[in-house]
Amino acid sequence: MKTVLVTGGLGFIGSNFIRLLLKDFSDYKVINLDAVTYAGNPENLKELESDIHYHFVHGDIGNRQLIDTLLAQEKPDIIVNFAAESHVDRSISGPAAFIETNIVGTFTQLEAFRSYCSAGNRCRFLQVSTDEVYGSLGAEGYFTETTPYSPNSPYAASKASADHLVRAYHHTYKLDTLITNCSNNYGPYQFPEKLIPLMISNALEGRSLPVYGDGKNVRDWLYVEDHCRALELVMRAADPGQTYNIGGHNEMENIALVRLLCNSLDRRLGPLPDQRPRTELITFVGDRQGHDQRYAIDAEKIKHDLNWEPQTNLAKGMEMTIDWYLDNQEWLKQVRDGSYQKYYHEMYDQR
Repeated sequence: MKTVLVTGGLGFIGSNFIRLLLKDFSDYKVINLDAVTYAGNPENLKELESDIHYHFVHGDIGNRQLIDTLLAQEKPDIIVNFAAESHVDRSISGPAAFIETNIVGTFTQLEAFRSYCSAGNRCRFLQVSTDEVYGSLGAEGYFTETTPYSPNSPYAASKASADHLVRAYHHTYKLDTLITNCSNNYGPYQFPEKLIPLMISNALEGRSLPVYGDGKNVRDWLYVEDHCRALELVMRAADPGQTYNIGGHNEMENIALVRLLCNSLDRRLGPLPDQRPRTELITFVGDRQGHDQRYAIDAEKIKHDLNWEPQTNLAKGMEMTIDWYLDNQEWLKQVRDGSYQKYYHEMYDQR
């Protein structure tokens, strides 16, 4: 059995990854280290609390002593770093937290990892990153693993910095590190500051659906379970030092995506109480500062090396995602009003 230390495992992608490891595989034990910030929700993995192969630790990746202790006690075979501040808008209004968590936090983990390996332990470190490190594409072309980094937001710059550190630790110290850069994820348990859950939540409540600029910015959408399966494959089978792009092959303009969501909800629930279609809730707002025009990933390398391809097209993935949010409106409500956070922080403060 392999022991996996997951950092940031209560977030959107991290919690889906842990659930995949423990439900679809029988040979993993997971230690989940999470600071329980606003987007880290223990409700995301409540069903695993009684699983003997799952252990949650409340703590910060910037706490070197804690990480050293975890490594010494748990003897992980793999560290998977999801822990990050991840919302571009928040990085524009308050970049300091992104520098502290995404750069310094990754550095702290790498130093602990280096010490752990120097003591004779075999372990690998997987950095889960983003395609935003590459900057913006024009109407044509794709990001490949050799595309130069050109980040345009504080968030992207902080993730790029972390990636460079991970790569440097492999080349300098000969450590077993890996990097993945993914396109926009969507699916269950995503915090509703991100486009898809925000639009679903607002549309259910009949609230405005704010779309930046003209809505023609293009993103490649990757269903979160497809991403998690790719990550499991990379951490298990990739050669040390490799970098892989993970994309969904599902490009769409933001405005088209929002209209698709509205039309799907209208089909399921009927129009708004005043009989308007939900598309009439769309409101164009001032564009995001430094808004990248288009992201698109070339995922041929991971297909060639590890035989991975996304299994979920956007139409199917969106229907499954909408189903989940309709079936879990209490989760959505607690996240929107912050009540989940108050309960868990009071509980942890008493420990």
